[in-house]
Amino acid sequence: MSLPAVKQPRSKNCSVPQCRASFVPRESFQTWCSPDCAVVIARGKQEKKRKSLAQVERREIKIRKEKLKSRADHIKDTQIAFNAWVRARDAELPCVSCGRHHQGKYDAGHYRTVGGNPALRFEPLNCHRQCSPCNSQLSGNIVKYRIELVKRIGIERVDWLEGPHEPKKYTVEQLKVMTAEYRAKTRELKRAAA
Repeated sequence: MSLPAVKQPRSKNCSVPQCRASFVPRESFQTWCSPDCAVVIARGKQEKKRKSLAQVERREIKIRKEKLKSRADHIKDTQIAFNAWVRARDAELPCVSCGRHHQGKYDAGHYRTVGGNPALRFEPLNCHRQCSPCNSQLSGNIVKYRIELVKRIGIERVDWLEGPHEPKKYTVEQLKVMTAEYRAKTRELKRAAA
């Protein structure tokens, strides 16, 4: 009676990218050629696991922070997203007040101020790209703003902006939806411009 032939393992290449040496494994699962390469692989797996745990932890922290946000924090987030969208929407237009293009900072300037008329805070007709000097140092340069606004949207809409408005009380859920929508619109405008 003859013994079955023992199958010899085939040679493999070391899985460490810097090594890639050819070797004959002692075990079928072995992917390293030397103890030094085994240490490199083990450290790589530990690093991958550490990064994965850190990512999970960051996600959990983000969720906890989101739960701690007040309504005012959500309004602030929505305002930031809305302002970014206004600047992207009007990127090709000059400052609504002084009519000039420059390399400086631009704001999303409200015709009817947020403090004076919070109902129009997120109204697209009420907000346009405005250079920082006009918005900050000239208090919105409101006379010239109105003249340009009449040209852009028409006197009927300007009269509507200047009229009375019902106060709006947004819920946190509405604010979250608005924030997501304005961020998506901004991304779409930037993709189209690229």
